[in-house]
Amino acid sequence: MTGPTSGWSARTLSAQLPAPRAALAAIPAYSSAPASAVPVSIRASSNEAPDGVSSLVKAAVLARLETANRYPLLGATEVARAIADHLGADESEVAVADGSLSLLNYLLLAYCTPGSTVVAAWRSYEAYPICIRTAGAEPVLVPNTPDGGHDLDAMAAAVNASTAAVIVCTPNNPTGVALTHTAIIRFLAQVPPRVLVVLDEAYLDFDDSADPPRSRELLAAHANLAVLRTFSKAYGLAGLRMGYVVAHPKVIGSLRKVLPPFPVSALTAAAAVAAIGDQAYREAIVCAVIDQRAALVRMLDQRGVAHTDSRSNFVWLPLGDASQTLGALCAERGMSTRVFAGEGIRVSLGEPGLLEAFTDAIDALLGDVTAA
Repeated sequence: MTGPTSGWSARTLSAQLPAPRAALAAIPAYSSAPASAVPVSIRASSNEAPDGVSSLVKAAVLARLETANRYPLLGATEVARAIADHLGADESEVAVADGSLSLLNYLLLAYCTPGSTVVAAWRSYEAYPICIRTAGAEPVLVPNTPDGGHDLDAMAAAVNASTAAVIVCTPNNPTGVALTHTAIIRFLAQVPPRVLVVLDEAYLDFDDSADPPRSRELLAAHANLAVLRTFSKAYGLAGLRMGYVVAHPKVIGSLRKVLPPFPVSALTAAAAVAAIGDQAYREAIVCAVIDQRAALVRMLDQRGVAHTDSRSNFVWLPLGDASQTLGALCAERGMSTRVFAGEGIRVSLGEPGLLEAFTDAIDALLGDVTAA
């Protein structure tokens, strides 16, 4: 073999390729922030924690690295046990994997069949339609309310005989709008028990509203509910990939049938257990983000710039066609953002220097608008 095509012509190579599932043609690619000619010094595009991992996590990972030649525990049971203890749940109610997105994929794989549908809000997390179609189902996307939140009544009305699952995201990515505990109770009462409801709480740590969801109460009352959480945001473990789901033991049992036997690496398992034991570090990240969010919102309000009521570690500006212009102005200042062309721009919080750079970009945008 002399090269990647073993000497075959491109035409011959393509003729020999097996055909993928036809449904893959309908699956969009997951997008990211576009490359910039200016080096990125302020990363505000991926909703990460900016300050690295805690000293306890670092020590745990380095210690486990000494025995990295040994497999991790089947099912990462030590992590599931630590999470269950932290939540006051039973270990049979918890499963883990390499990120909450992976767990969503596996949940849909376990509960969807050909011809089934999955209801979700839109705009919401762009991976949802990908996950749904990957599981062989069809997405039913319900438009958000004008404030960027879920239209729960419309989502409940979209549930029919073909519905296998509903995905609810609070705070919603990318708009940041949160649902109240009261609203979710009302919604769950409208969904048939045969339909799996996935409550994605990836950003719940940053929800400081008066009535955030109380997942343990919701789970106790609804056996068809599965709650997704992640270590990528408030715990600062995005690069290690760690998420978990809490649900009825029968839901967890079904999920485990499709999960890999080793759902996370040994290093990730060690990091997660250590992170759970270092709540002070998590609280410091959350407080810093909420403080910066308040300062950024004040700046936008002073300038009359539209934004949603974000309760997450990012702020969403529904600027329509001006979103791309603002994204480019940020990029010129070494700041990456997440632009949704024609809709809005999402700015992740936490990075030092972000407020100053973003204020400068906003002022430049407003100057261009005034000049025009």
